[in-house]
Amino acid sequence: AQIVESGGGLVQPGETLRLSCVASGFSVDDYAVGWFRQAPLQQREGIACMSSNDTGRAKSYYADSVKGRLTISRDTAKNTVYLEMRNVEPEDTANYICAADLDAEGRTCLHTWAINDYWGQGTRVTVSP
Repeated sequence: AQIVESGGGLVQPGETLRLSCVASGFSVDDYAVGWFRQAPLQQREGIACMSSNDTGRAKSYYADSVKGRLTISRDTAKNTVYLEMRNVEPEDTANYICAADLDAEGRTCLHTWAINDYWGQGTRVTVSP
């Protein structure tokens, strides 16, 4: 089982970016899935996550620092989780990493310590004029 991210690249400030997280070997519906990012010399931070859909009512959570500019969504048919980032800023430059955990509940999915099952390698985003 694995996670593969894509969609990163060089973007200009103010643009909208959509990142993809494709899972294989497990169903994203059954797992809490989160997006994390790590800038050079910075700690990894959780920015958006979505609870599992086992009750049919998945919830989304966002870090306060980026709330309002992000939307996380899940496409069960494609076994993919997306992250849309609007109005990107140079400060958004980082490696964006998708991760999943079977047992993470609620807002804990924003925290690296709660994600223990699968981590991707990330997709790099550079925001520059």
